[in-house]
Amino acid sequence: MVNIGCHLSAAKGYEHMGKEALDIGANTFAFFTRNPRGGKAKAIDEEDARRLRLLLEEHNFGKLVAHAPYTLNPCSKDEKVRNFAYIAMSEDMERMEYTPGNYYNFHPGSHVGQGVEKGIEMIAGLLNRILTPRQSTIVLLETMAGKGSEIGGKFEELAAIIDKVEQKDKIGVCMDTCHISDGGYDIIHDLDGVLEEFDRVVGLSKLRAVHINDSLNPVGSHKDRHAKIGEGHLGTETIVKVITHPKLKHLPFILETPNELPGYAAEIRMLRKAAEK
Repeated sequence: MVNIGCHLSAAKGYEHMGKEALDIGANTFAFFTRNPRGGKAKAIDEEDARRLRLLLEEHNFGKLVAHAPYTLNPCSKDEKVRNFAYIAMSEDMERMEYTPGNYYNFHPGSHVGQGVEKGIEMIAGLLNRILTPRQSTIVLLETMAGKGSEIGGKFEELAAIIDKVEQKDKIGVCMDTCHISDGGYDIIHDLDGVLEEFDRVVGLSKLRAVHINDSLNPVGSHKDRHAKIGEGHLGTETIVKVITHPKLKHLPFILETPNELPGYAAEIRMLRKAAEK
């Protein structure tokens, strides 16, 4: 069975997220480790986290894909911003051990005029400070749309970061369908070719999760505007090809479309039905 879910709010606790996922037909989900705009993380209720672990095991959930706050930028010019990235990610590595063996996804960052090479060095430098052999969490670099000075819009940039990371077994990639299309990778007409290029440059063994989003803009637009499945330039057919592709179908798929829970439930039902044909 395809592992598919969406972003859920952690405001009511861990077990609540698991039950909410079941209610909408999901068998994986994503959640922000703290407010997506940054700030201090809420204290974890250990018993609540334990109940979620039991629920995940009972219902055979796929890997969860936690998400770092959007404000995290390890290659900022501003030292305070870089320090926040270190503090937040360090804390989050500890927090993730309450749900061990899952994924933690983050946007690599924007070099804001310092240059791609400098940005890559800073991102890898932060990862080398926070990744340890003991942790069970694998940290995922997200593919980006390449807008402005974003790093991660090209597979080569992700590969360069990974190459500089010491704990290579603790680092992977989360591919976002909207982002890579906006970044210039034509998954509509040449999904096989894009995956072959990813394998050559990064390695498919590093691909651990996929954000499935339609895009409001055409391939190569560098915009990063998500759309509901079937309401953008990618279309339902492309998304179904992604979730059923032999090289991808074992991965957790996370919807980040502009929806509330009923909309996510409808998309999950539709994609499951299409995947079973």
